[in-house]
Amino acid sequence: MLAHERHNKILHMLHQNQFVKANELMGLFGVSFETVRRDLEHLEKEGYLKRVHGGATLPANDYRVELPFTVRELKLIKEKRELAQTAARFVEEGQSLFLDVSTTNTEFAKVLSERFERLTVLTNSFPIANLLMSKKGFTIIFVGGTVRNSEQSVVGDIAEAFVSQFHADTFFMSISGISLKDGVTDYGIGEIQLKKKMLLRSKKVIVLADSSKFEVVSLSPVCSLKEIDKVVTDSNVAPDLVRSYKEHGIQIVYE
Repeated sequence: MLAHERHNKILHMLHQNQFVKANELMGLFGVSFETVRRDLEHLEKEGYLKRVHGGATLPANDYRVELPFTVRELKLIKEKRELAQTAARFVEEGQSLFLDVSTTNTEFAKVLSERFERLTVLTNSFPIANLLMSKKGFTIIFVGGTVRNSEQSVVGDIAEAFVSQFHADTFFMSISGISLKDGVTDYGIGEIQLKKKMLLRSKKVIVLADSSKFEVVSLSPVCSLKEIDKVVTDSNVAPDLVRSYKEHGIQIVYE
């Protein structure tokens, strides 16, 4: 097993169990203690975990830590599928859409390919482009720019200039956190700047956020709540949260 594969497996185990033991990792991967130690040191340096005696645990405020795409795609699969099905209600045949990079939007793209025959999709996500490019009747516009390997996406000045040449009916925006106080927030600076460009070039902005994202504040602001049209989530969202957001003029939609 390659190092990056071990790293992804370690992070997946951490987010399932909150703790991993070094000796268990040695047995699971069939590697030496020194190899496990180097893996944990690397992940700690990147901010993904905290080493403790005998293994590692999640860092404090781990919601502020950006997990690799390949780890996030294994989390909340049912919830992402549910909200993707709901979000498809706000798409019409023949429309043009912006889809930014995320595991949620990748699931949404699967639903779009199942339900629609003719759409134009502009995206900076390699997984989304790969998923949709074989769909007959779909026009896929892939953003050029600087490749961000961990996110399987494209960002940077070139990407932002590219997006500024287009208009979309709807921007389906993925996020890391949303709160009444701080609005919409996310991790990567490059992704945030691209989201802002997509937001400005769209008639409507619909946020896709599973129920774990509410009242979470991530690294940096994307936009205020006034700049979005609605939020689509899953049925695990707390009713009192729905009421609170409604009182502030924000529509939350779920199945």
